[in-house]
Amino acid sequence: MAKGFVALVGAGPGEVGLLTLRGKEYIEKADVVVYDRLVSPEILDLIPKGTKKIDVGKHSGNHKVPQEEINNILLKEAKEGNMVVRLKGGDPFLFGRGGEELELLFENNIPFEVVPGITSAISVPSYAGIPVTHRDFCSSVHIITGHQKKNEELKINYKALCEAGGTLVFLMGVASLKEIMDGLIKAGMDKDTPAAIIENGTCPNQRMVAGTIENLYERATVEEIKSPSVIVVGEVCKLADKYNWFNKRPLFGKKIIVTRPKESGNELSTKLKELGCKVYDYPCIEIQEMTDNQILKNEINCISSYSWMVFTSKNGVDAFFKYLLKENMDFRVLKDIKIAAVGLKTAQSLKERGITADFVPDVFDGENLAKGLLERTKKWEKVLLVRALRGTEEIPNILSEGGIVFKDIPIYNTLFKNENAQHMQELIEQNEIDLVTFTSGSTVEAFVKSMPKVDLSRVTGICIGEKTALKAKEYGIRHFVSDEATVASMISKILEVCNEKSRNMWKRDKAKKAEGK
Repeated sequence: MAKGFVALVGAGPGEVGLLTLRGKEYIEKADVVVYDRLVSPEILDLIPKGTKKIDVGKHSGNHKVPQEEINNILLKEAKEGNMVVRLKGGDPFLFGRGGEELELLFENNIPFEVVPGITSAISVPSYAGIPVTHRDFCSSVHIITGHQKKNEELKINYKALCEAGGTLVFLMGVASLKEIMDGLIKAGMDKDTPAAIIENGTCPNQRMVAGTIENLYERATVEEIKSPSVIVVGEVCKLADKYNWFNKRPLFGKKIIVTRPKESGNELSTKLKELGCKVYDYPCIEIQEMTDNQILKNEINCISSYSWMVFTSKNGVDAFFKYLLKENMDFRVLKDIKIAAVGLKTAQSLKERGITADFVPDVFDGENLAKGLLERTKKWEKVLLVRALRGTEEIPNILSEGGIVFKDIPIYNTLFKNENAQHMQELIEQNEIDLVTFTSGSTVEAFVKSMPKVDLSRVTGICIGEKTALKAKEYGIRHFVSDEATVASMISKILEVCNEKSRNMWKRDKAKKAEGK
């Protein structure tokens, strides 16, 4: 059997955007991924289906898989001829025991590569607005492990650190926070030296507690700061209030469930994450393309008899052109036919394939699409409607009432899914979710049916249009409707709703304080 290969990949501090391109490349072509606890779920989602995943995560004081066994797992998988990725939080060579994992591979002549990761020692302070070096404050940074073996004291030369005069960054030091702060004070550091501890750095639930080396432990204890956290000591901590860009993003701290299918939900999820919120992707519907479509094949063979072809979603466009490719055809079959699209997203999907829609309604919904077609279609012209299997009856009804001859062809089906429904239900019951986004009536229906025991009074929805809102109303879901049926408009509505919620919370807090005086 061919000898395998091991890539030792640093996954960075948690934020998926901080994973290196080289690391992503290896993850996507791996046969086996051996990963740690600190690798974020978003990065684990990059692992392709069918790839073998081995969780060897370690918690403080609890080694799920001993280091020696991890080393043997890498060797065993490589000897079987696999391309193995050892995925480690941060950088594999900075307190990551990466060097130990390579020893056994080297001894057994297994080829390997090390892909550096962005270390939390630099990135986490950056996300908290703390530059670890600054010309006005310091000219050096020192990275120290705060981890110790059980029942042993830390082996830190506090006196040398005090004399060095630079910024001190302690990793894996939550359990030793008091010992570290006391050690610095005893070694002669001014007790008023600024210090900060940052929990879950670079992630949407990032928290920071600031103070001095004298009071940081007490403040962190009150706030119940937990691992993973990074401790920073030095004058640069004073800059956090001014430079803390991460926590100042408009949706920081908000938690939103996105129900769109994975194929179409990325844009909404990505933009929400950029605005600072924690996104729970819950694709409760799945698009199933109907590739063996004899009815469509028959209509394509006589496509010249139609004057209009109508697309009611991006999914329909995608499915139609995949069908053409499967049949060794392309957009030239539409050369003598006018194209209508329900909205800008659908029109953009057509444009990407070299087709400019002849008609897009000003209001992006089925009613306005159908009424616009009535104005543009002569009585003798035929319309081919390409859409979902169980599409709304609104468009066919309006076309029929207007005397338009049309054919309604299903090209994809919408299936309901309930993967991870239990977790979503628990989050809702614990009041952990601020909003749920709905981009169609089917996402509302799938969401409700996937968790029949959920208390819908705890759900606040953001609906992309009035038709989606009607479905939310049918189930008694409190909701808001975007002004337009676009992702951009949905995000504007989310910002508006969240700002209003924040103002109301501020008013309530202010009233409580006044009441207590």
